[in-house]
Amino acid sequence: MKTRSSRFRLRSVVLVVAGAVSAFAAWAVEPFTVRDIRVEGLQRVEPGTIFASMPIRVGDTYTDERASAAIRALFDLGLFKDVRIDVSGNVVVVIVEERPTVAGVDFVGSKEFDKDALVKSLREVGLAEGRPYDKALTDRAEQELKRQYISRSLYNAEVVTTVTPIERNRVNLTFTVTEGEPARIKDIRVVGNKAFSESTLRGLFDLDTGGWLSWYTKSNQYSRAKLNADLETLRSYYLQRGYLEFRIDSTQVAVSPDREDLTLTINVTEGQRYVVSSVSLQGNYLGRDDEFKSLITIEPGEPYNAEQVTQTTTAFSDYFGSFGYAFARVQARPEIDRTNNRVALVLQAEPARRVYVRRLVVSGNNRTRDEVIRREFRQYEASWYDSDRIKLSRDRVNRLGFFTDVNIETQEVPGTPDQVDLAVSVVEKPTGSLQLGAGFSTAEKVSFSFGIQQENFLGSGNYLGLNVNTSKYNRNIQLTSTNPYFTQEGISRTFDLYYRTTRPYYTQDGDYRLINEGGTLRFGVPFSEVDTVYFGAGLERYSFEPGSNLASQTPQAYRDYFGCATQGDYITACSDDTKTGVPLTIAWARDTRDSALVPTRGRVQRAGLEVGVGGDMKYYKGSYQLQQYFPLNKQYTLAFNGELGYAKAYGDEVYPIFKNFYAGGLGSIRGFEQNSLGPRDAVTGAALGGTKKAIFNAELSTPFPGAGNDRTLRMYGFFDVGNVFTDRTLGITDAQWEAQKKLRASVGVGISWISPLGPLRLAYAFPVQYQDEEVGAVNQVGYIPKDRIQRIQFQIGTSF
Repeated sequence: MKTRSSRFRLRSVVLVVAGAVSAFAAWAVEPFTVRDIRVEGLQRVEPGTIFASMPIRVGDTYTDERASAAIRALFDLGLFKDVRIDVSGNVVVVIVEERPTVAGVDFVGSKEFDKDALVKSLREVGLAEGRPYDKALTDRAEQELKRQYISRSLYNAEVVTTVTPIERNRVNLTFTVTEGEPARIKDIRVVGNKAFSESTLRGLFDLDTGGWLSWYTKSNQYSRAKLNADLETLRSYYLQRGYLEFRIDSTQVAVSPDREDLTLTINVTEGQRYVVSSVSLQGNYLGRDDEFKSLITIEPGEPYNAEQVTQTTTAFSDYFGSFGYAFARVQARPEIDRTNNRVALVLQAEPARRVYVRRLVVSGNNRTRDEVIRREFRQYEASWYDSDRIKLSRDRVNRLGFFTDVNIETQEVPGTPDQVDLAVSVVEKPTGSLQLGAGFSTAEKVSFSFGIQQENFLGSGNYLGLNVNTSKYNRNIQLTSTNPYFTQEGISRTFDLYYRTTRPYYTQDGDYRLINEGGTLRFGVPFSEVDTVYFGAGLERYSFEPGSNLASQTPQAYRDYFGCATQGDYITACSDDTKTGVPLTIAWARDTRDSALVPTRGRVQRAGLEVGVGGDMKYYKGSYQLQQYFPLNKQYTLAFNGELGYAKAYGDEVYPIFKNFYAGGLGSIRGFEQNSLGPRDAVTGAALGGTKKAIFNAELSTPFPGAGNDRTLRMYGFFDVGNVFTDRTLGITDAQWEAQKKLRASVGVGISWISPLGPLRLAYAFPVQYQDEEVGAVNQVGYIPKDRIQRIQFQIGTSF
């Protein structure tokens, strides 16, 4: 084949400046028809990628302009470090040099972020394992990492990238981070406020200038997310007080030259305060105008309150949803009279179309069975859409405790305007736990515990647990299993098997023991969505072991109940040292608190009755508890707790003393030694508890000084009053009886901390009503000693 007299070779020098790529040809050739295209230099990129990107095809006419366009197109792929085109006869030869591939990304010196979070942020800017290495992307990655650190107030953070070439044209990237110290908020300023003082507005913020606990709360470390949340709090504060046109003009973050301090300046325009003149309805309300009007929480004559407006529009949308109108539109339109500072609210509604649910689609449950989620739903397939039932269903799935997130989305069915699907997506969390721990309290001293629980056994929703406790006074081993859907109607079944050894009196030196072993079977019947009634039965046995047999160290009440005979100071035998019983139980529970650990609003009620119907113990024991929480504002919560108990034997039986109620210490009346109140044993002076119980507690929870609005660490003041009582027996004098039934009371302050080991409460109490002198003589029936005062008390896992 004849060779062309002038052989063309195009050499390109590519300069990437501001995204512009220019290719320069070494010399030009006359156009010709391309017979073939050959690619050289490929390692990982497929040849098809080259051919698909080039504007030159076999059979096309080759020109210098097309060659330049081909080079630019291949560079635009971002896969090549160098591209050039040679011509050999009628054959176009494309010669490429691929960019290295990122083999691995590592971080050195990063403590503030998890590696996974940093890898994710780099992936968003295009830098990740397996992708081509690009110096420009590396620079962007460094800037992104610095931005992430600035968001955590680490303005001095430095990032250095090390590129290490390895075999097969790959590189490892190492980002070495010097975090430095975080910048602290030195001052927060609010500019433009007139109606409220600057200190009042700053008190709304979670961000502050720090205190002696800032090392724990980090409230003086700037975070854009925290600032945005505080700005929303500020906006809501004004909008709830009539300032309809309030706006935040700007926020400025000024960093000191040494980057160690910063000042936040928030510029606001309050506007005028508006009063609601009227509220009217417009649109289609399904002929139920009066029913919708009853949902309105906006009061004419009161200052405009954005929260009330939102509550009303949400209530309207939900009410429309309860009739199947999933896409109802409700809008609050303000008509402002700036002359008189009044606003008329018009609630415009359009229900759109009514729909029914075609099917539920569950996703995200890799371990949990579909039926565990579906059985909690009160919105059924092939029935009208009901927003109330959907919210209730979501809450019920949430309360299972198996998921970190539960989301329900309404999806339209294409081509069918009156049908929707409910997409239920969940994010599972580990539901099994293995616990090895130790605890210390002023009453129990050191205790060790072991527990293994699986709340979602094999994805079935069933609970299985084994717990062991080795405290000084209460040791137990217990196996528990719960099937929350023993029946399709939602009746739960729980059984317990247990073995416990107890020394119930915290003031004794003797080594006697009370052994309790047995099992219970309990069924929980849901009578409503918030009310559950429990029915149970058990079989139990109590055995009494005098230990050292010293009568002077064994409570007289125990000796009498178990029929123990004495000779001198020694117990010779107990004629009835084992008691058996068949207790039947019925209980009711309702809990509407917003949180079980840190409640701020809501109520919890519990009532129970236990009746001994068989064996050696015939008795009944009833109890009732009510807790109520009132949020005074964002920072302060007022709480009340009340407990009542009553127990008595029936027939000719004696009430079993180990079933008594106890009081004193954390969890009941603080300032008194744990379980020390009530009647005392005539021989040892040990607290025996009583068959009647009445306790009242009041607490005011406040922010801990220096901790800002952190709700995991709080301070509280309290007032406790109450006691346990028993029936008057023979031999008790009037003075002893009056001393025994007198109420005990205390006031004090304390600290509540949700610690890694569980809720911890520390209390310092001042008893204000107590028994300060002995009544009667030691070893006398009804002997009333002085109350055992204990001003400082703490415990992990208690409440109130």
